[in-house]
Amino acid sequence: MSELLTDVVLRGDCIERLRGLPDASVDMVFADPPYNLQLGGDLLRPDNSKVDAVDDDWDKFGSFSEYDAFTRAWLRECRRVLKPEGSIWVIGSYHNVFRLGSAIQDLGFWVLNDIIWRKSNPMPNFKGTRFTNAHETLIWAARSRDQKRYTFNYDALKAFNEDTQMRSDWTFALCTGDERLKDAEGKKAHPTQKPEALLHRVLMAATKPGDVVLDPFFGTGTTGAAARRLGRKFIGIERDETYADLAEARIAAVIPADPEDLKVMGSRKQEPKVPFGALVEAGLLRPGDSLYTPDGEREARVRADGSLIHGALTGSIHKLGALMDNAPACNGWTYWRFKTDQGMKPIDALRAEIRAGMQ
Repeated sequence: MSELLTDVVLRGDCIERLRGLPDASVDMVFADPPYNLQLGGDLLRPDNSKVDAVDDDWDKFGSFSEYDAFTRAWLRECRRVLKPEGSIWVIGSYHNVFRLGSAIQDLGFWVLNDIIWRKSNPMPNFKGTRFTNAHETLIWAARSRDQKRYTFNYDALKAFNEDTQMRSDWTFALCTGDERLKDAEGKKAHPTQKPEALLHRVLMAATKPGDVVLDPFFGTGTTGAAARRLGRKFIGIERDETYADLAEARIAAVIPADPEDLKVMGSRKQEPKVPFGALVEAGLLRPGDSLYTPDGEREARVRADGSLIHGALTGSIHKLGALMDNAPACNGWTYWRFKTDQGMKPIDALRAEIRAGMQ
């Protein structure tokens, strides 16, 4: 296998190009494969003007079986090049997403979520024979069912979403205005260009700065533009020379964000474990010191072994906290307070001091 090159657009057939990438070399795959729309003819508006729909050769397959064979071939290669803790995102419409999902599961990926991209400005159903097709589906999957770790920046997304857990339905407008690339005649350069806002959220959710993101259907380079802006590396594969040229020019014009502004908010689950006894060992609390309940009316004494005692009750910070309130469980770090010149503070502030020293 050749050495992995990043921040490049590889021109040619996606499956052939994928076969040239090293095993376990990329952190995430974002794939926007052909829809296989199976259009029976031109789409017309009520005034008989033609709709600029997807009718390019790259979206045409002779049969479902031909499309399925193509899908499984590129997915199999993507799974091979994913790192053991990597993940894949695949986007599709009702024409193909169910076939994509079946192939993803059959090949050993493990589905983590399906995300609904709700389009705030969808194309109407001009014939009036169906519901307006106002969404697409993204499938997010781990490389395997047994995979214990994968990148998910839960806390960062929650902060991004005004301290509310990010949901699986996202609303974005179709790619329009200045973001939509045009050809020399002023027409859409690519019929299915995705909004960069969509890729921004995907990359923020499932990658870290410096990660390598692979897009086997690169088109005009939305994934690459978002990756460059967010300090990620990218590998794009595109067989259409015109699209590849547009992608390279587009990405070259992107100004990356300052690395200091790209740091991802860490999760408490990823922070080093600190037992309560470490506070006693470090002298931040001493045997005999008092800790107080949130209302400040009851107290417990710290013992040398890191346990607490209140009258006849003893236990860990968690167990004694639960006993004090007759509760089934208790987070002792946020329950117990200690006195300072500025008033009562939770002992979690002392744990933060220990962690700062460890880092």
